[in-house]
Amino acid sequence: MTTRTVQGFAILIVFVLLWIPAGQSTFLISHWMKLGTFMLPLLLFVAFKSHEPGREPRYRSPGFVAILLLAAYLIHQFEEHWIDVLGNQYAFQCSINALVQNALVPPPDQIGPLTEEAIFFINTSLVWLVAAIAIWQAPERTFPTLTLAAIVIVNGIVHIAGSILTLKYNPGLLTSVLIFVPFAILAYMVIPARRAVIFLSVAWAVSAHIIMAIGMMASTWWGLISPPVYYAILVAWSVLPLALSMAAPRKLEDKD
Repeated sequence: MTTRTVQGFAILIVFVLLWIPAGQSTFLISHWMKLGTFMLPLLLFVAFKSHEPGREPRYRSPGFVAILLLAAYLIHQFEEHWIDVLGNQYAFQCSINALVQNALVPPPDQIGPLTEEAIFFINTSLVWLVAAIAIWQAPERTFPTLTLAAIVIVNGIVHIAGSILTLKYNPGLLTSVLIFVPFAILAYMVIPARRAVIFLSVAWAVSAHIIMAIGMMASTWWGLISPPVYYAILVAWSVLPLALSMAAPRKLEDKD
């Protein structure tokens, strides 16, 4: 069994324990972003300590870039889902639910489509799992890192566009402007890839946001699918970049 295979099993075990905890589900679903915040210093330590002398510059290493993008997202998740710039806690959930309720007639006894459980699975799959795969597959496969950069910049643009349309601050806006967009652009600049591959990564990220929004409404608002089915779709979409990279390595990983 190769080292990479062992690493893959380790990642699988970590996420199984994260998503199917023994008696800890309530705590994790409510406080997952705090876990990410306290993990941030260790993550940065690993990023700067693990680089081997004599190899390509650290900033051009896909694995290093993936770790920095994950670190950026952890900071963003602090502002978005824990304490925002105005000092409000857990404000993003309230803002999205209020937006939907103002735009649509809510079903009877419906508080809002964005539940704590949905937030937990959205962020741990489309962010944490995507980042784990990108770090795991670097430097041999760079497409997963490009999709991580794409989910960062697309999410940042959504926050910025939302603020422009409403002329209001939204939880996550500050980190979107200061960290998300600059980091994602730099990631695309330092990781060599054909233009078509970059477009594909962005298309994946845009589709991820569409699936996230429609699936949320379908599962917790309209009742068309069960939440577990929605979460399984999120996980499948998170793994798709790796599947594509393995199925068509010449098309996605050829930098010439």
